[in-house]
Amino acid sequence: MRGILGIRKIGHAGTLDPDATGVLPVCIGKATKIIEFLMDKDKSYHVVMRLGIETDTQDASGKVLACREVTCSDDEIAAAVLSFSGDIMQVPPMYSAVRVNGKKLYEIARKGMEVERKPRPVTISSIDNLRIMREDGSVRASFDVSCSKGTYIRTLCSDIGERLGCGAHMESLVRTRSGPFRIEDSVTLEEVERRFRDGTLDRIILGADVALTAFPAFNLDAAGVRRLANGQAVPCPESLGREGDMVRVYDEDGNFISVGMITCQGERSAVKSRKWLGGL
Repeated sequence: MRGILGIRKIGHAGTLDPDATGVLPVCIGKATKIIEFLMDKDKSYHVVMRLGIETDTQDASGKVLACREVTCSDDEIAAAVLSFSGDIMQVPPMYSAVRVNGKKLYEIARKGMEVERKPRPVTISSIDNLRIMREDGSVRASFDVSCSKGTYIRTLCSDIGERLGCGAHMESLVRTRSGPFRIEDSVTLEEVERRFRDGTLDRIILGADVALTAFPAFNLDAAGVRRLANGQAVPCPESLGREGDMVRVYDEDGNFISVGMITCQGERSAVKSRKWLGGL
């Protein structure tokens, strides 16, 4: 994106595995200030899991560690997959960017070492459209997953295989949603490059506030905008939210200018700017 647009200030919200494709929100210019608010969003994936084969990276690009015959019935496979719905504990894979004692796990793994990792709580909100496919002795399961931040789908596949006793790995992965952004509304890098060349890039760039629709909105007059820009708190309606809640702040012309946070000023609620995106 930097090479295509010639803009240095670009960032993304949520790394994709090397073997994965799909939705990756990209923020440009001032919008990079809102990345932290996108990182915690739930995500959805379409997964294809291959049963009977374990790999060291838990995906198709890794070294095969074991091959086993899959003797499970379709009902047993379905029950194992669906049993991971809800709040679960998941051990991060060695081939991941999680840090242990200041070092990324994948750096340790590439040296042929393995370290103890603590299980972390994650949430599998839903598992849908489960389909089990048997062909020429191979067994695969495809399904759609919605999950919380920090969930490793590779590890989910590996854990399902372990529960079934035959092993498994993630054969392919497509992220179909990241927060409010869906794959149906996404564009490829090739389309970004084409639109940049023909001058229609502005038609696919969204306002930063589109990513923050979960926050309530709040409008200020010109005097209030100046106060907020100078770091002062501005009064807000009690109904806007509770102390610590985030809000979207707009000027009187409807321009998005800031991510604000509700604070208490005596007995009244007020908003202070958390991330300023206005022009002042």
